[in-house]
Amino acid sequence: THNLPPGLEYLNQLDQIIIHQQVELLEAILGTETSSKYEIKNHLGQRVYFAVEENDCFDRNLCSPIRSFTIRIADNMGREVITVNRPLRCNSCWFPCFLQELEVQSPPGTIAGYVVQNWDPFLPKFTVQNESKEDVLKIIGPYATCGCFEDVDFEVKALNEMSTIGKISKYWSGFVNNVFTNTANFGIQVPVDLDVRIKAVMIGACFLIDLMFFENSLDGL
Repeated sequence: THNLPPGLEYLNQLDQIIIHQQVELLEAILGTETSSKYEIKNHLGQRVYFAVEENDCFDRNLCSPIRSFTIRIADNMGREVITVNRPLRCNSCWFPCFLQELEVQSPPGTIAGYVVQNWDPFLPKFTVQNESKEDVLKIIGPYATCGCFEDVDFEVKALNEMSTIGKISKYWSGFVNNVFTNTANFGIQVPVDLDVRIKAVMIGACFLIDLMFFENSLDGL
């Protein structure tokens, strides 16, 4: 464990990660987008990290859900251990030359990996890459992400797309929560022996999926 990026030692033990977006009262009352805040927990509900989105009011309210952002993830001692950067890019399958790409750093300033959207006319598809931009895993979502009163699963697959090794799930959390607060609850399931840097990249992938497919109030019903 002495070779792991500082702050990621705990991920070495986890095969399930829960991401819970905190309810923003101003957003619930006025319908105004505020900076997102998240708690990242283990399967027992114990907080492991705390995440805060950084961007300006213009991006949040006029460019959402394609807005650029930086999400800073800190451990329980307040040390920033992961930085997630998303540039402003196109969010349409009809423009395959400028699709989504997200960079994850751990520790901040050192590349841990990338999430790159792949063009597909029907399914949400992404490739998880390591720090050298070598393909590691695939993420494939369902044809419909509305979820109709149930969880929505994005499968984590081997590069040949034949075997499933995990998933990123958007948990349906109820009508009132989804309509009025936009809060998200996600679960990430991956092999426990997966490289902790790739686990950190999977957390970044979860944030990207949230903004791309579940940012609107009625998504997830």
